[in-house]
Amino acid sequence: MDPAPGALLGELFAHSPELLFIASVEGALLHASGGLREALGPAVDGGAPLADLAHPDDRAALSAAWSALLGSDAPASFSVRLRDGGGSYRRLTVSARRSSDRSAVLGSLRAEPAVAAVEPAIAPEELKTLRLKERILDGIAEHVDPMTIWALDDQGIYLYHQGKAVAKAGMKPGHHVGRNILDIYAGMMDAAGLRQWYDGQVRRGRGEAHGADWDNWLIPLRSEPGGRVDGVLGVALDVSDSRLVEKELRLQLDQIAAQQKVIRDLSTPIIEVWDGVLTLPMVGTVDSVRTAEVMDSLLSKIVETRARFAILDLTGVEVVDTQVASHLIELITAIRLLGADGIVAGIKPNVAQTMVALGLDLSQLNTQRNLRAALNYAIRAMTRAQGASLAPGPAPAGKPAP
Repeated sequence: MDPAPGALLGELFAHSPELLFIASVEGALLHASGGLREALGPAVDGGAPLADLAHPDDRAALSAAWSALLGSDAPASFSVRLRDGGGSYRRLTVSARRSSDRSAVLGSLRAEPAVAAVEPAIAPEELKTLRLKERILDGIAEHVDPMTIWALDDQGIYLYHQGKAVAKAGMKPGHHVGRNILDIYAGMMDAAGLRQWYDGQVRRGRGEAHGADWDNWLIPLRSEPGGRVDGVLGVALDVSDSRLVEKELRLQLDQIAAQQKVIRDLSTPIIEVWDGVLTLPMVGTVDSVRTAEVMDSLLSKIVETRARFAILDLTGVEVVDTQVASHLIELITAIRLLGADGIVAGIKPNVAQTMVALGLDLSQLNTQRNLRAALNYAIRAMTRAQGASLAPGPAPAGKPAP
């Protein structure tokens, strides 16, 4: 059975290289030929209004020409700039007339001869360079993920809006083309802020939009070197994933820092072993950072508890360097300035050799063999002091002592 004539005509229309269209009387594109879809991109599908594809400056003229077309049965022809699939505007001539039942508009598009005549005026090498730059820009926008590239004219109207990140934001390529940025982001920026973009300065900043975090570059555009800024190029990278990783790393670093503090506190515990007697057992390697932390903690504890003695137990310390040995001497001196006595207990032979090799004055350093000996010394000293305070004073003159 031969295909129905309607099916054949539909297939011919769909694959025709000519720029043909059928539109509703309101201007919505109902059907587009294969050539028109290739020229203007996917925006012609789905009943898109022809006015949405027109350059903002041509929309008023397009509306007037369309109204004149609907008011007459004769064919009409008019010129309009329409956005192609790459986001650029092409000047085309529209030839159209109303259908016989007056329910639709049948038309075709063709490039204006003036547009084609301009190209030869450009040097072939310059034209080749311009086309190469256009291809490079489109290639970057289409394949670098996650990036959005956009451009504004001097009024803030989008001329270009492409990039793989456009789809991630729930939009189609060229989604903003023909629209004013102030209308799209009315609650986020104003005209004064927009004008600052045209002062010739390259800007970079972070921002949030369309549910994502963006790293933005704003680059001024000039029609000629040294001329006035008449456009802005924007390059935006979706950094939402990296920001999430950064946040997770910060949380992990904070957790590690908290764990290290706990470890330091556990490695240098300050214990009140007797009323007025503090002991600080130190184990492992003692470095300058750890010694400084010990000094701050121990001195604060002496003031808080009004301790009389502070015992530094070095039984578990195998090695100290020259700087640490100096810090220990300074710590004992600081303890004495607070009115307490510092005792160093359990010094290993190699540690003793290091301290002697420094040539420091150790005559005022109170050392004991081990922690037990240091505790006995402190308790005996406090007992003697207490007994002395309870002893009776001399008897008054003329009265025998009891």
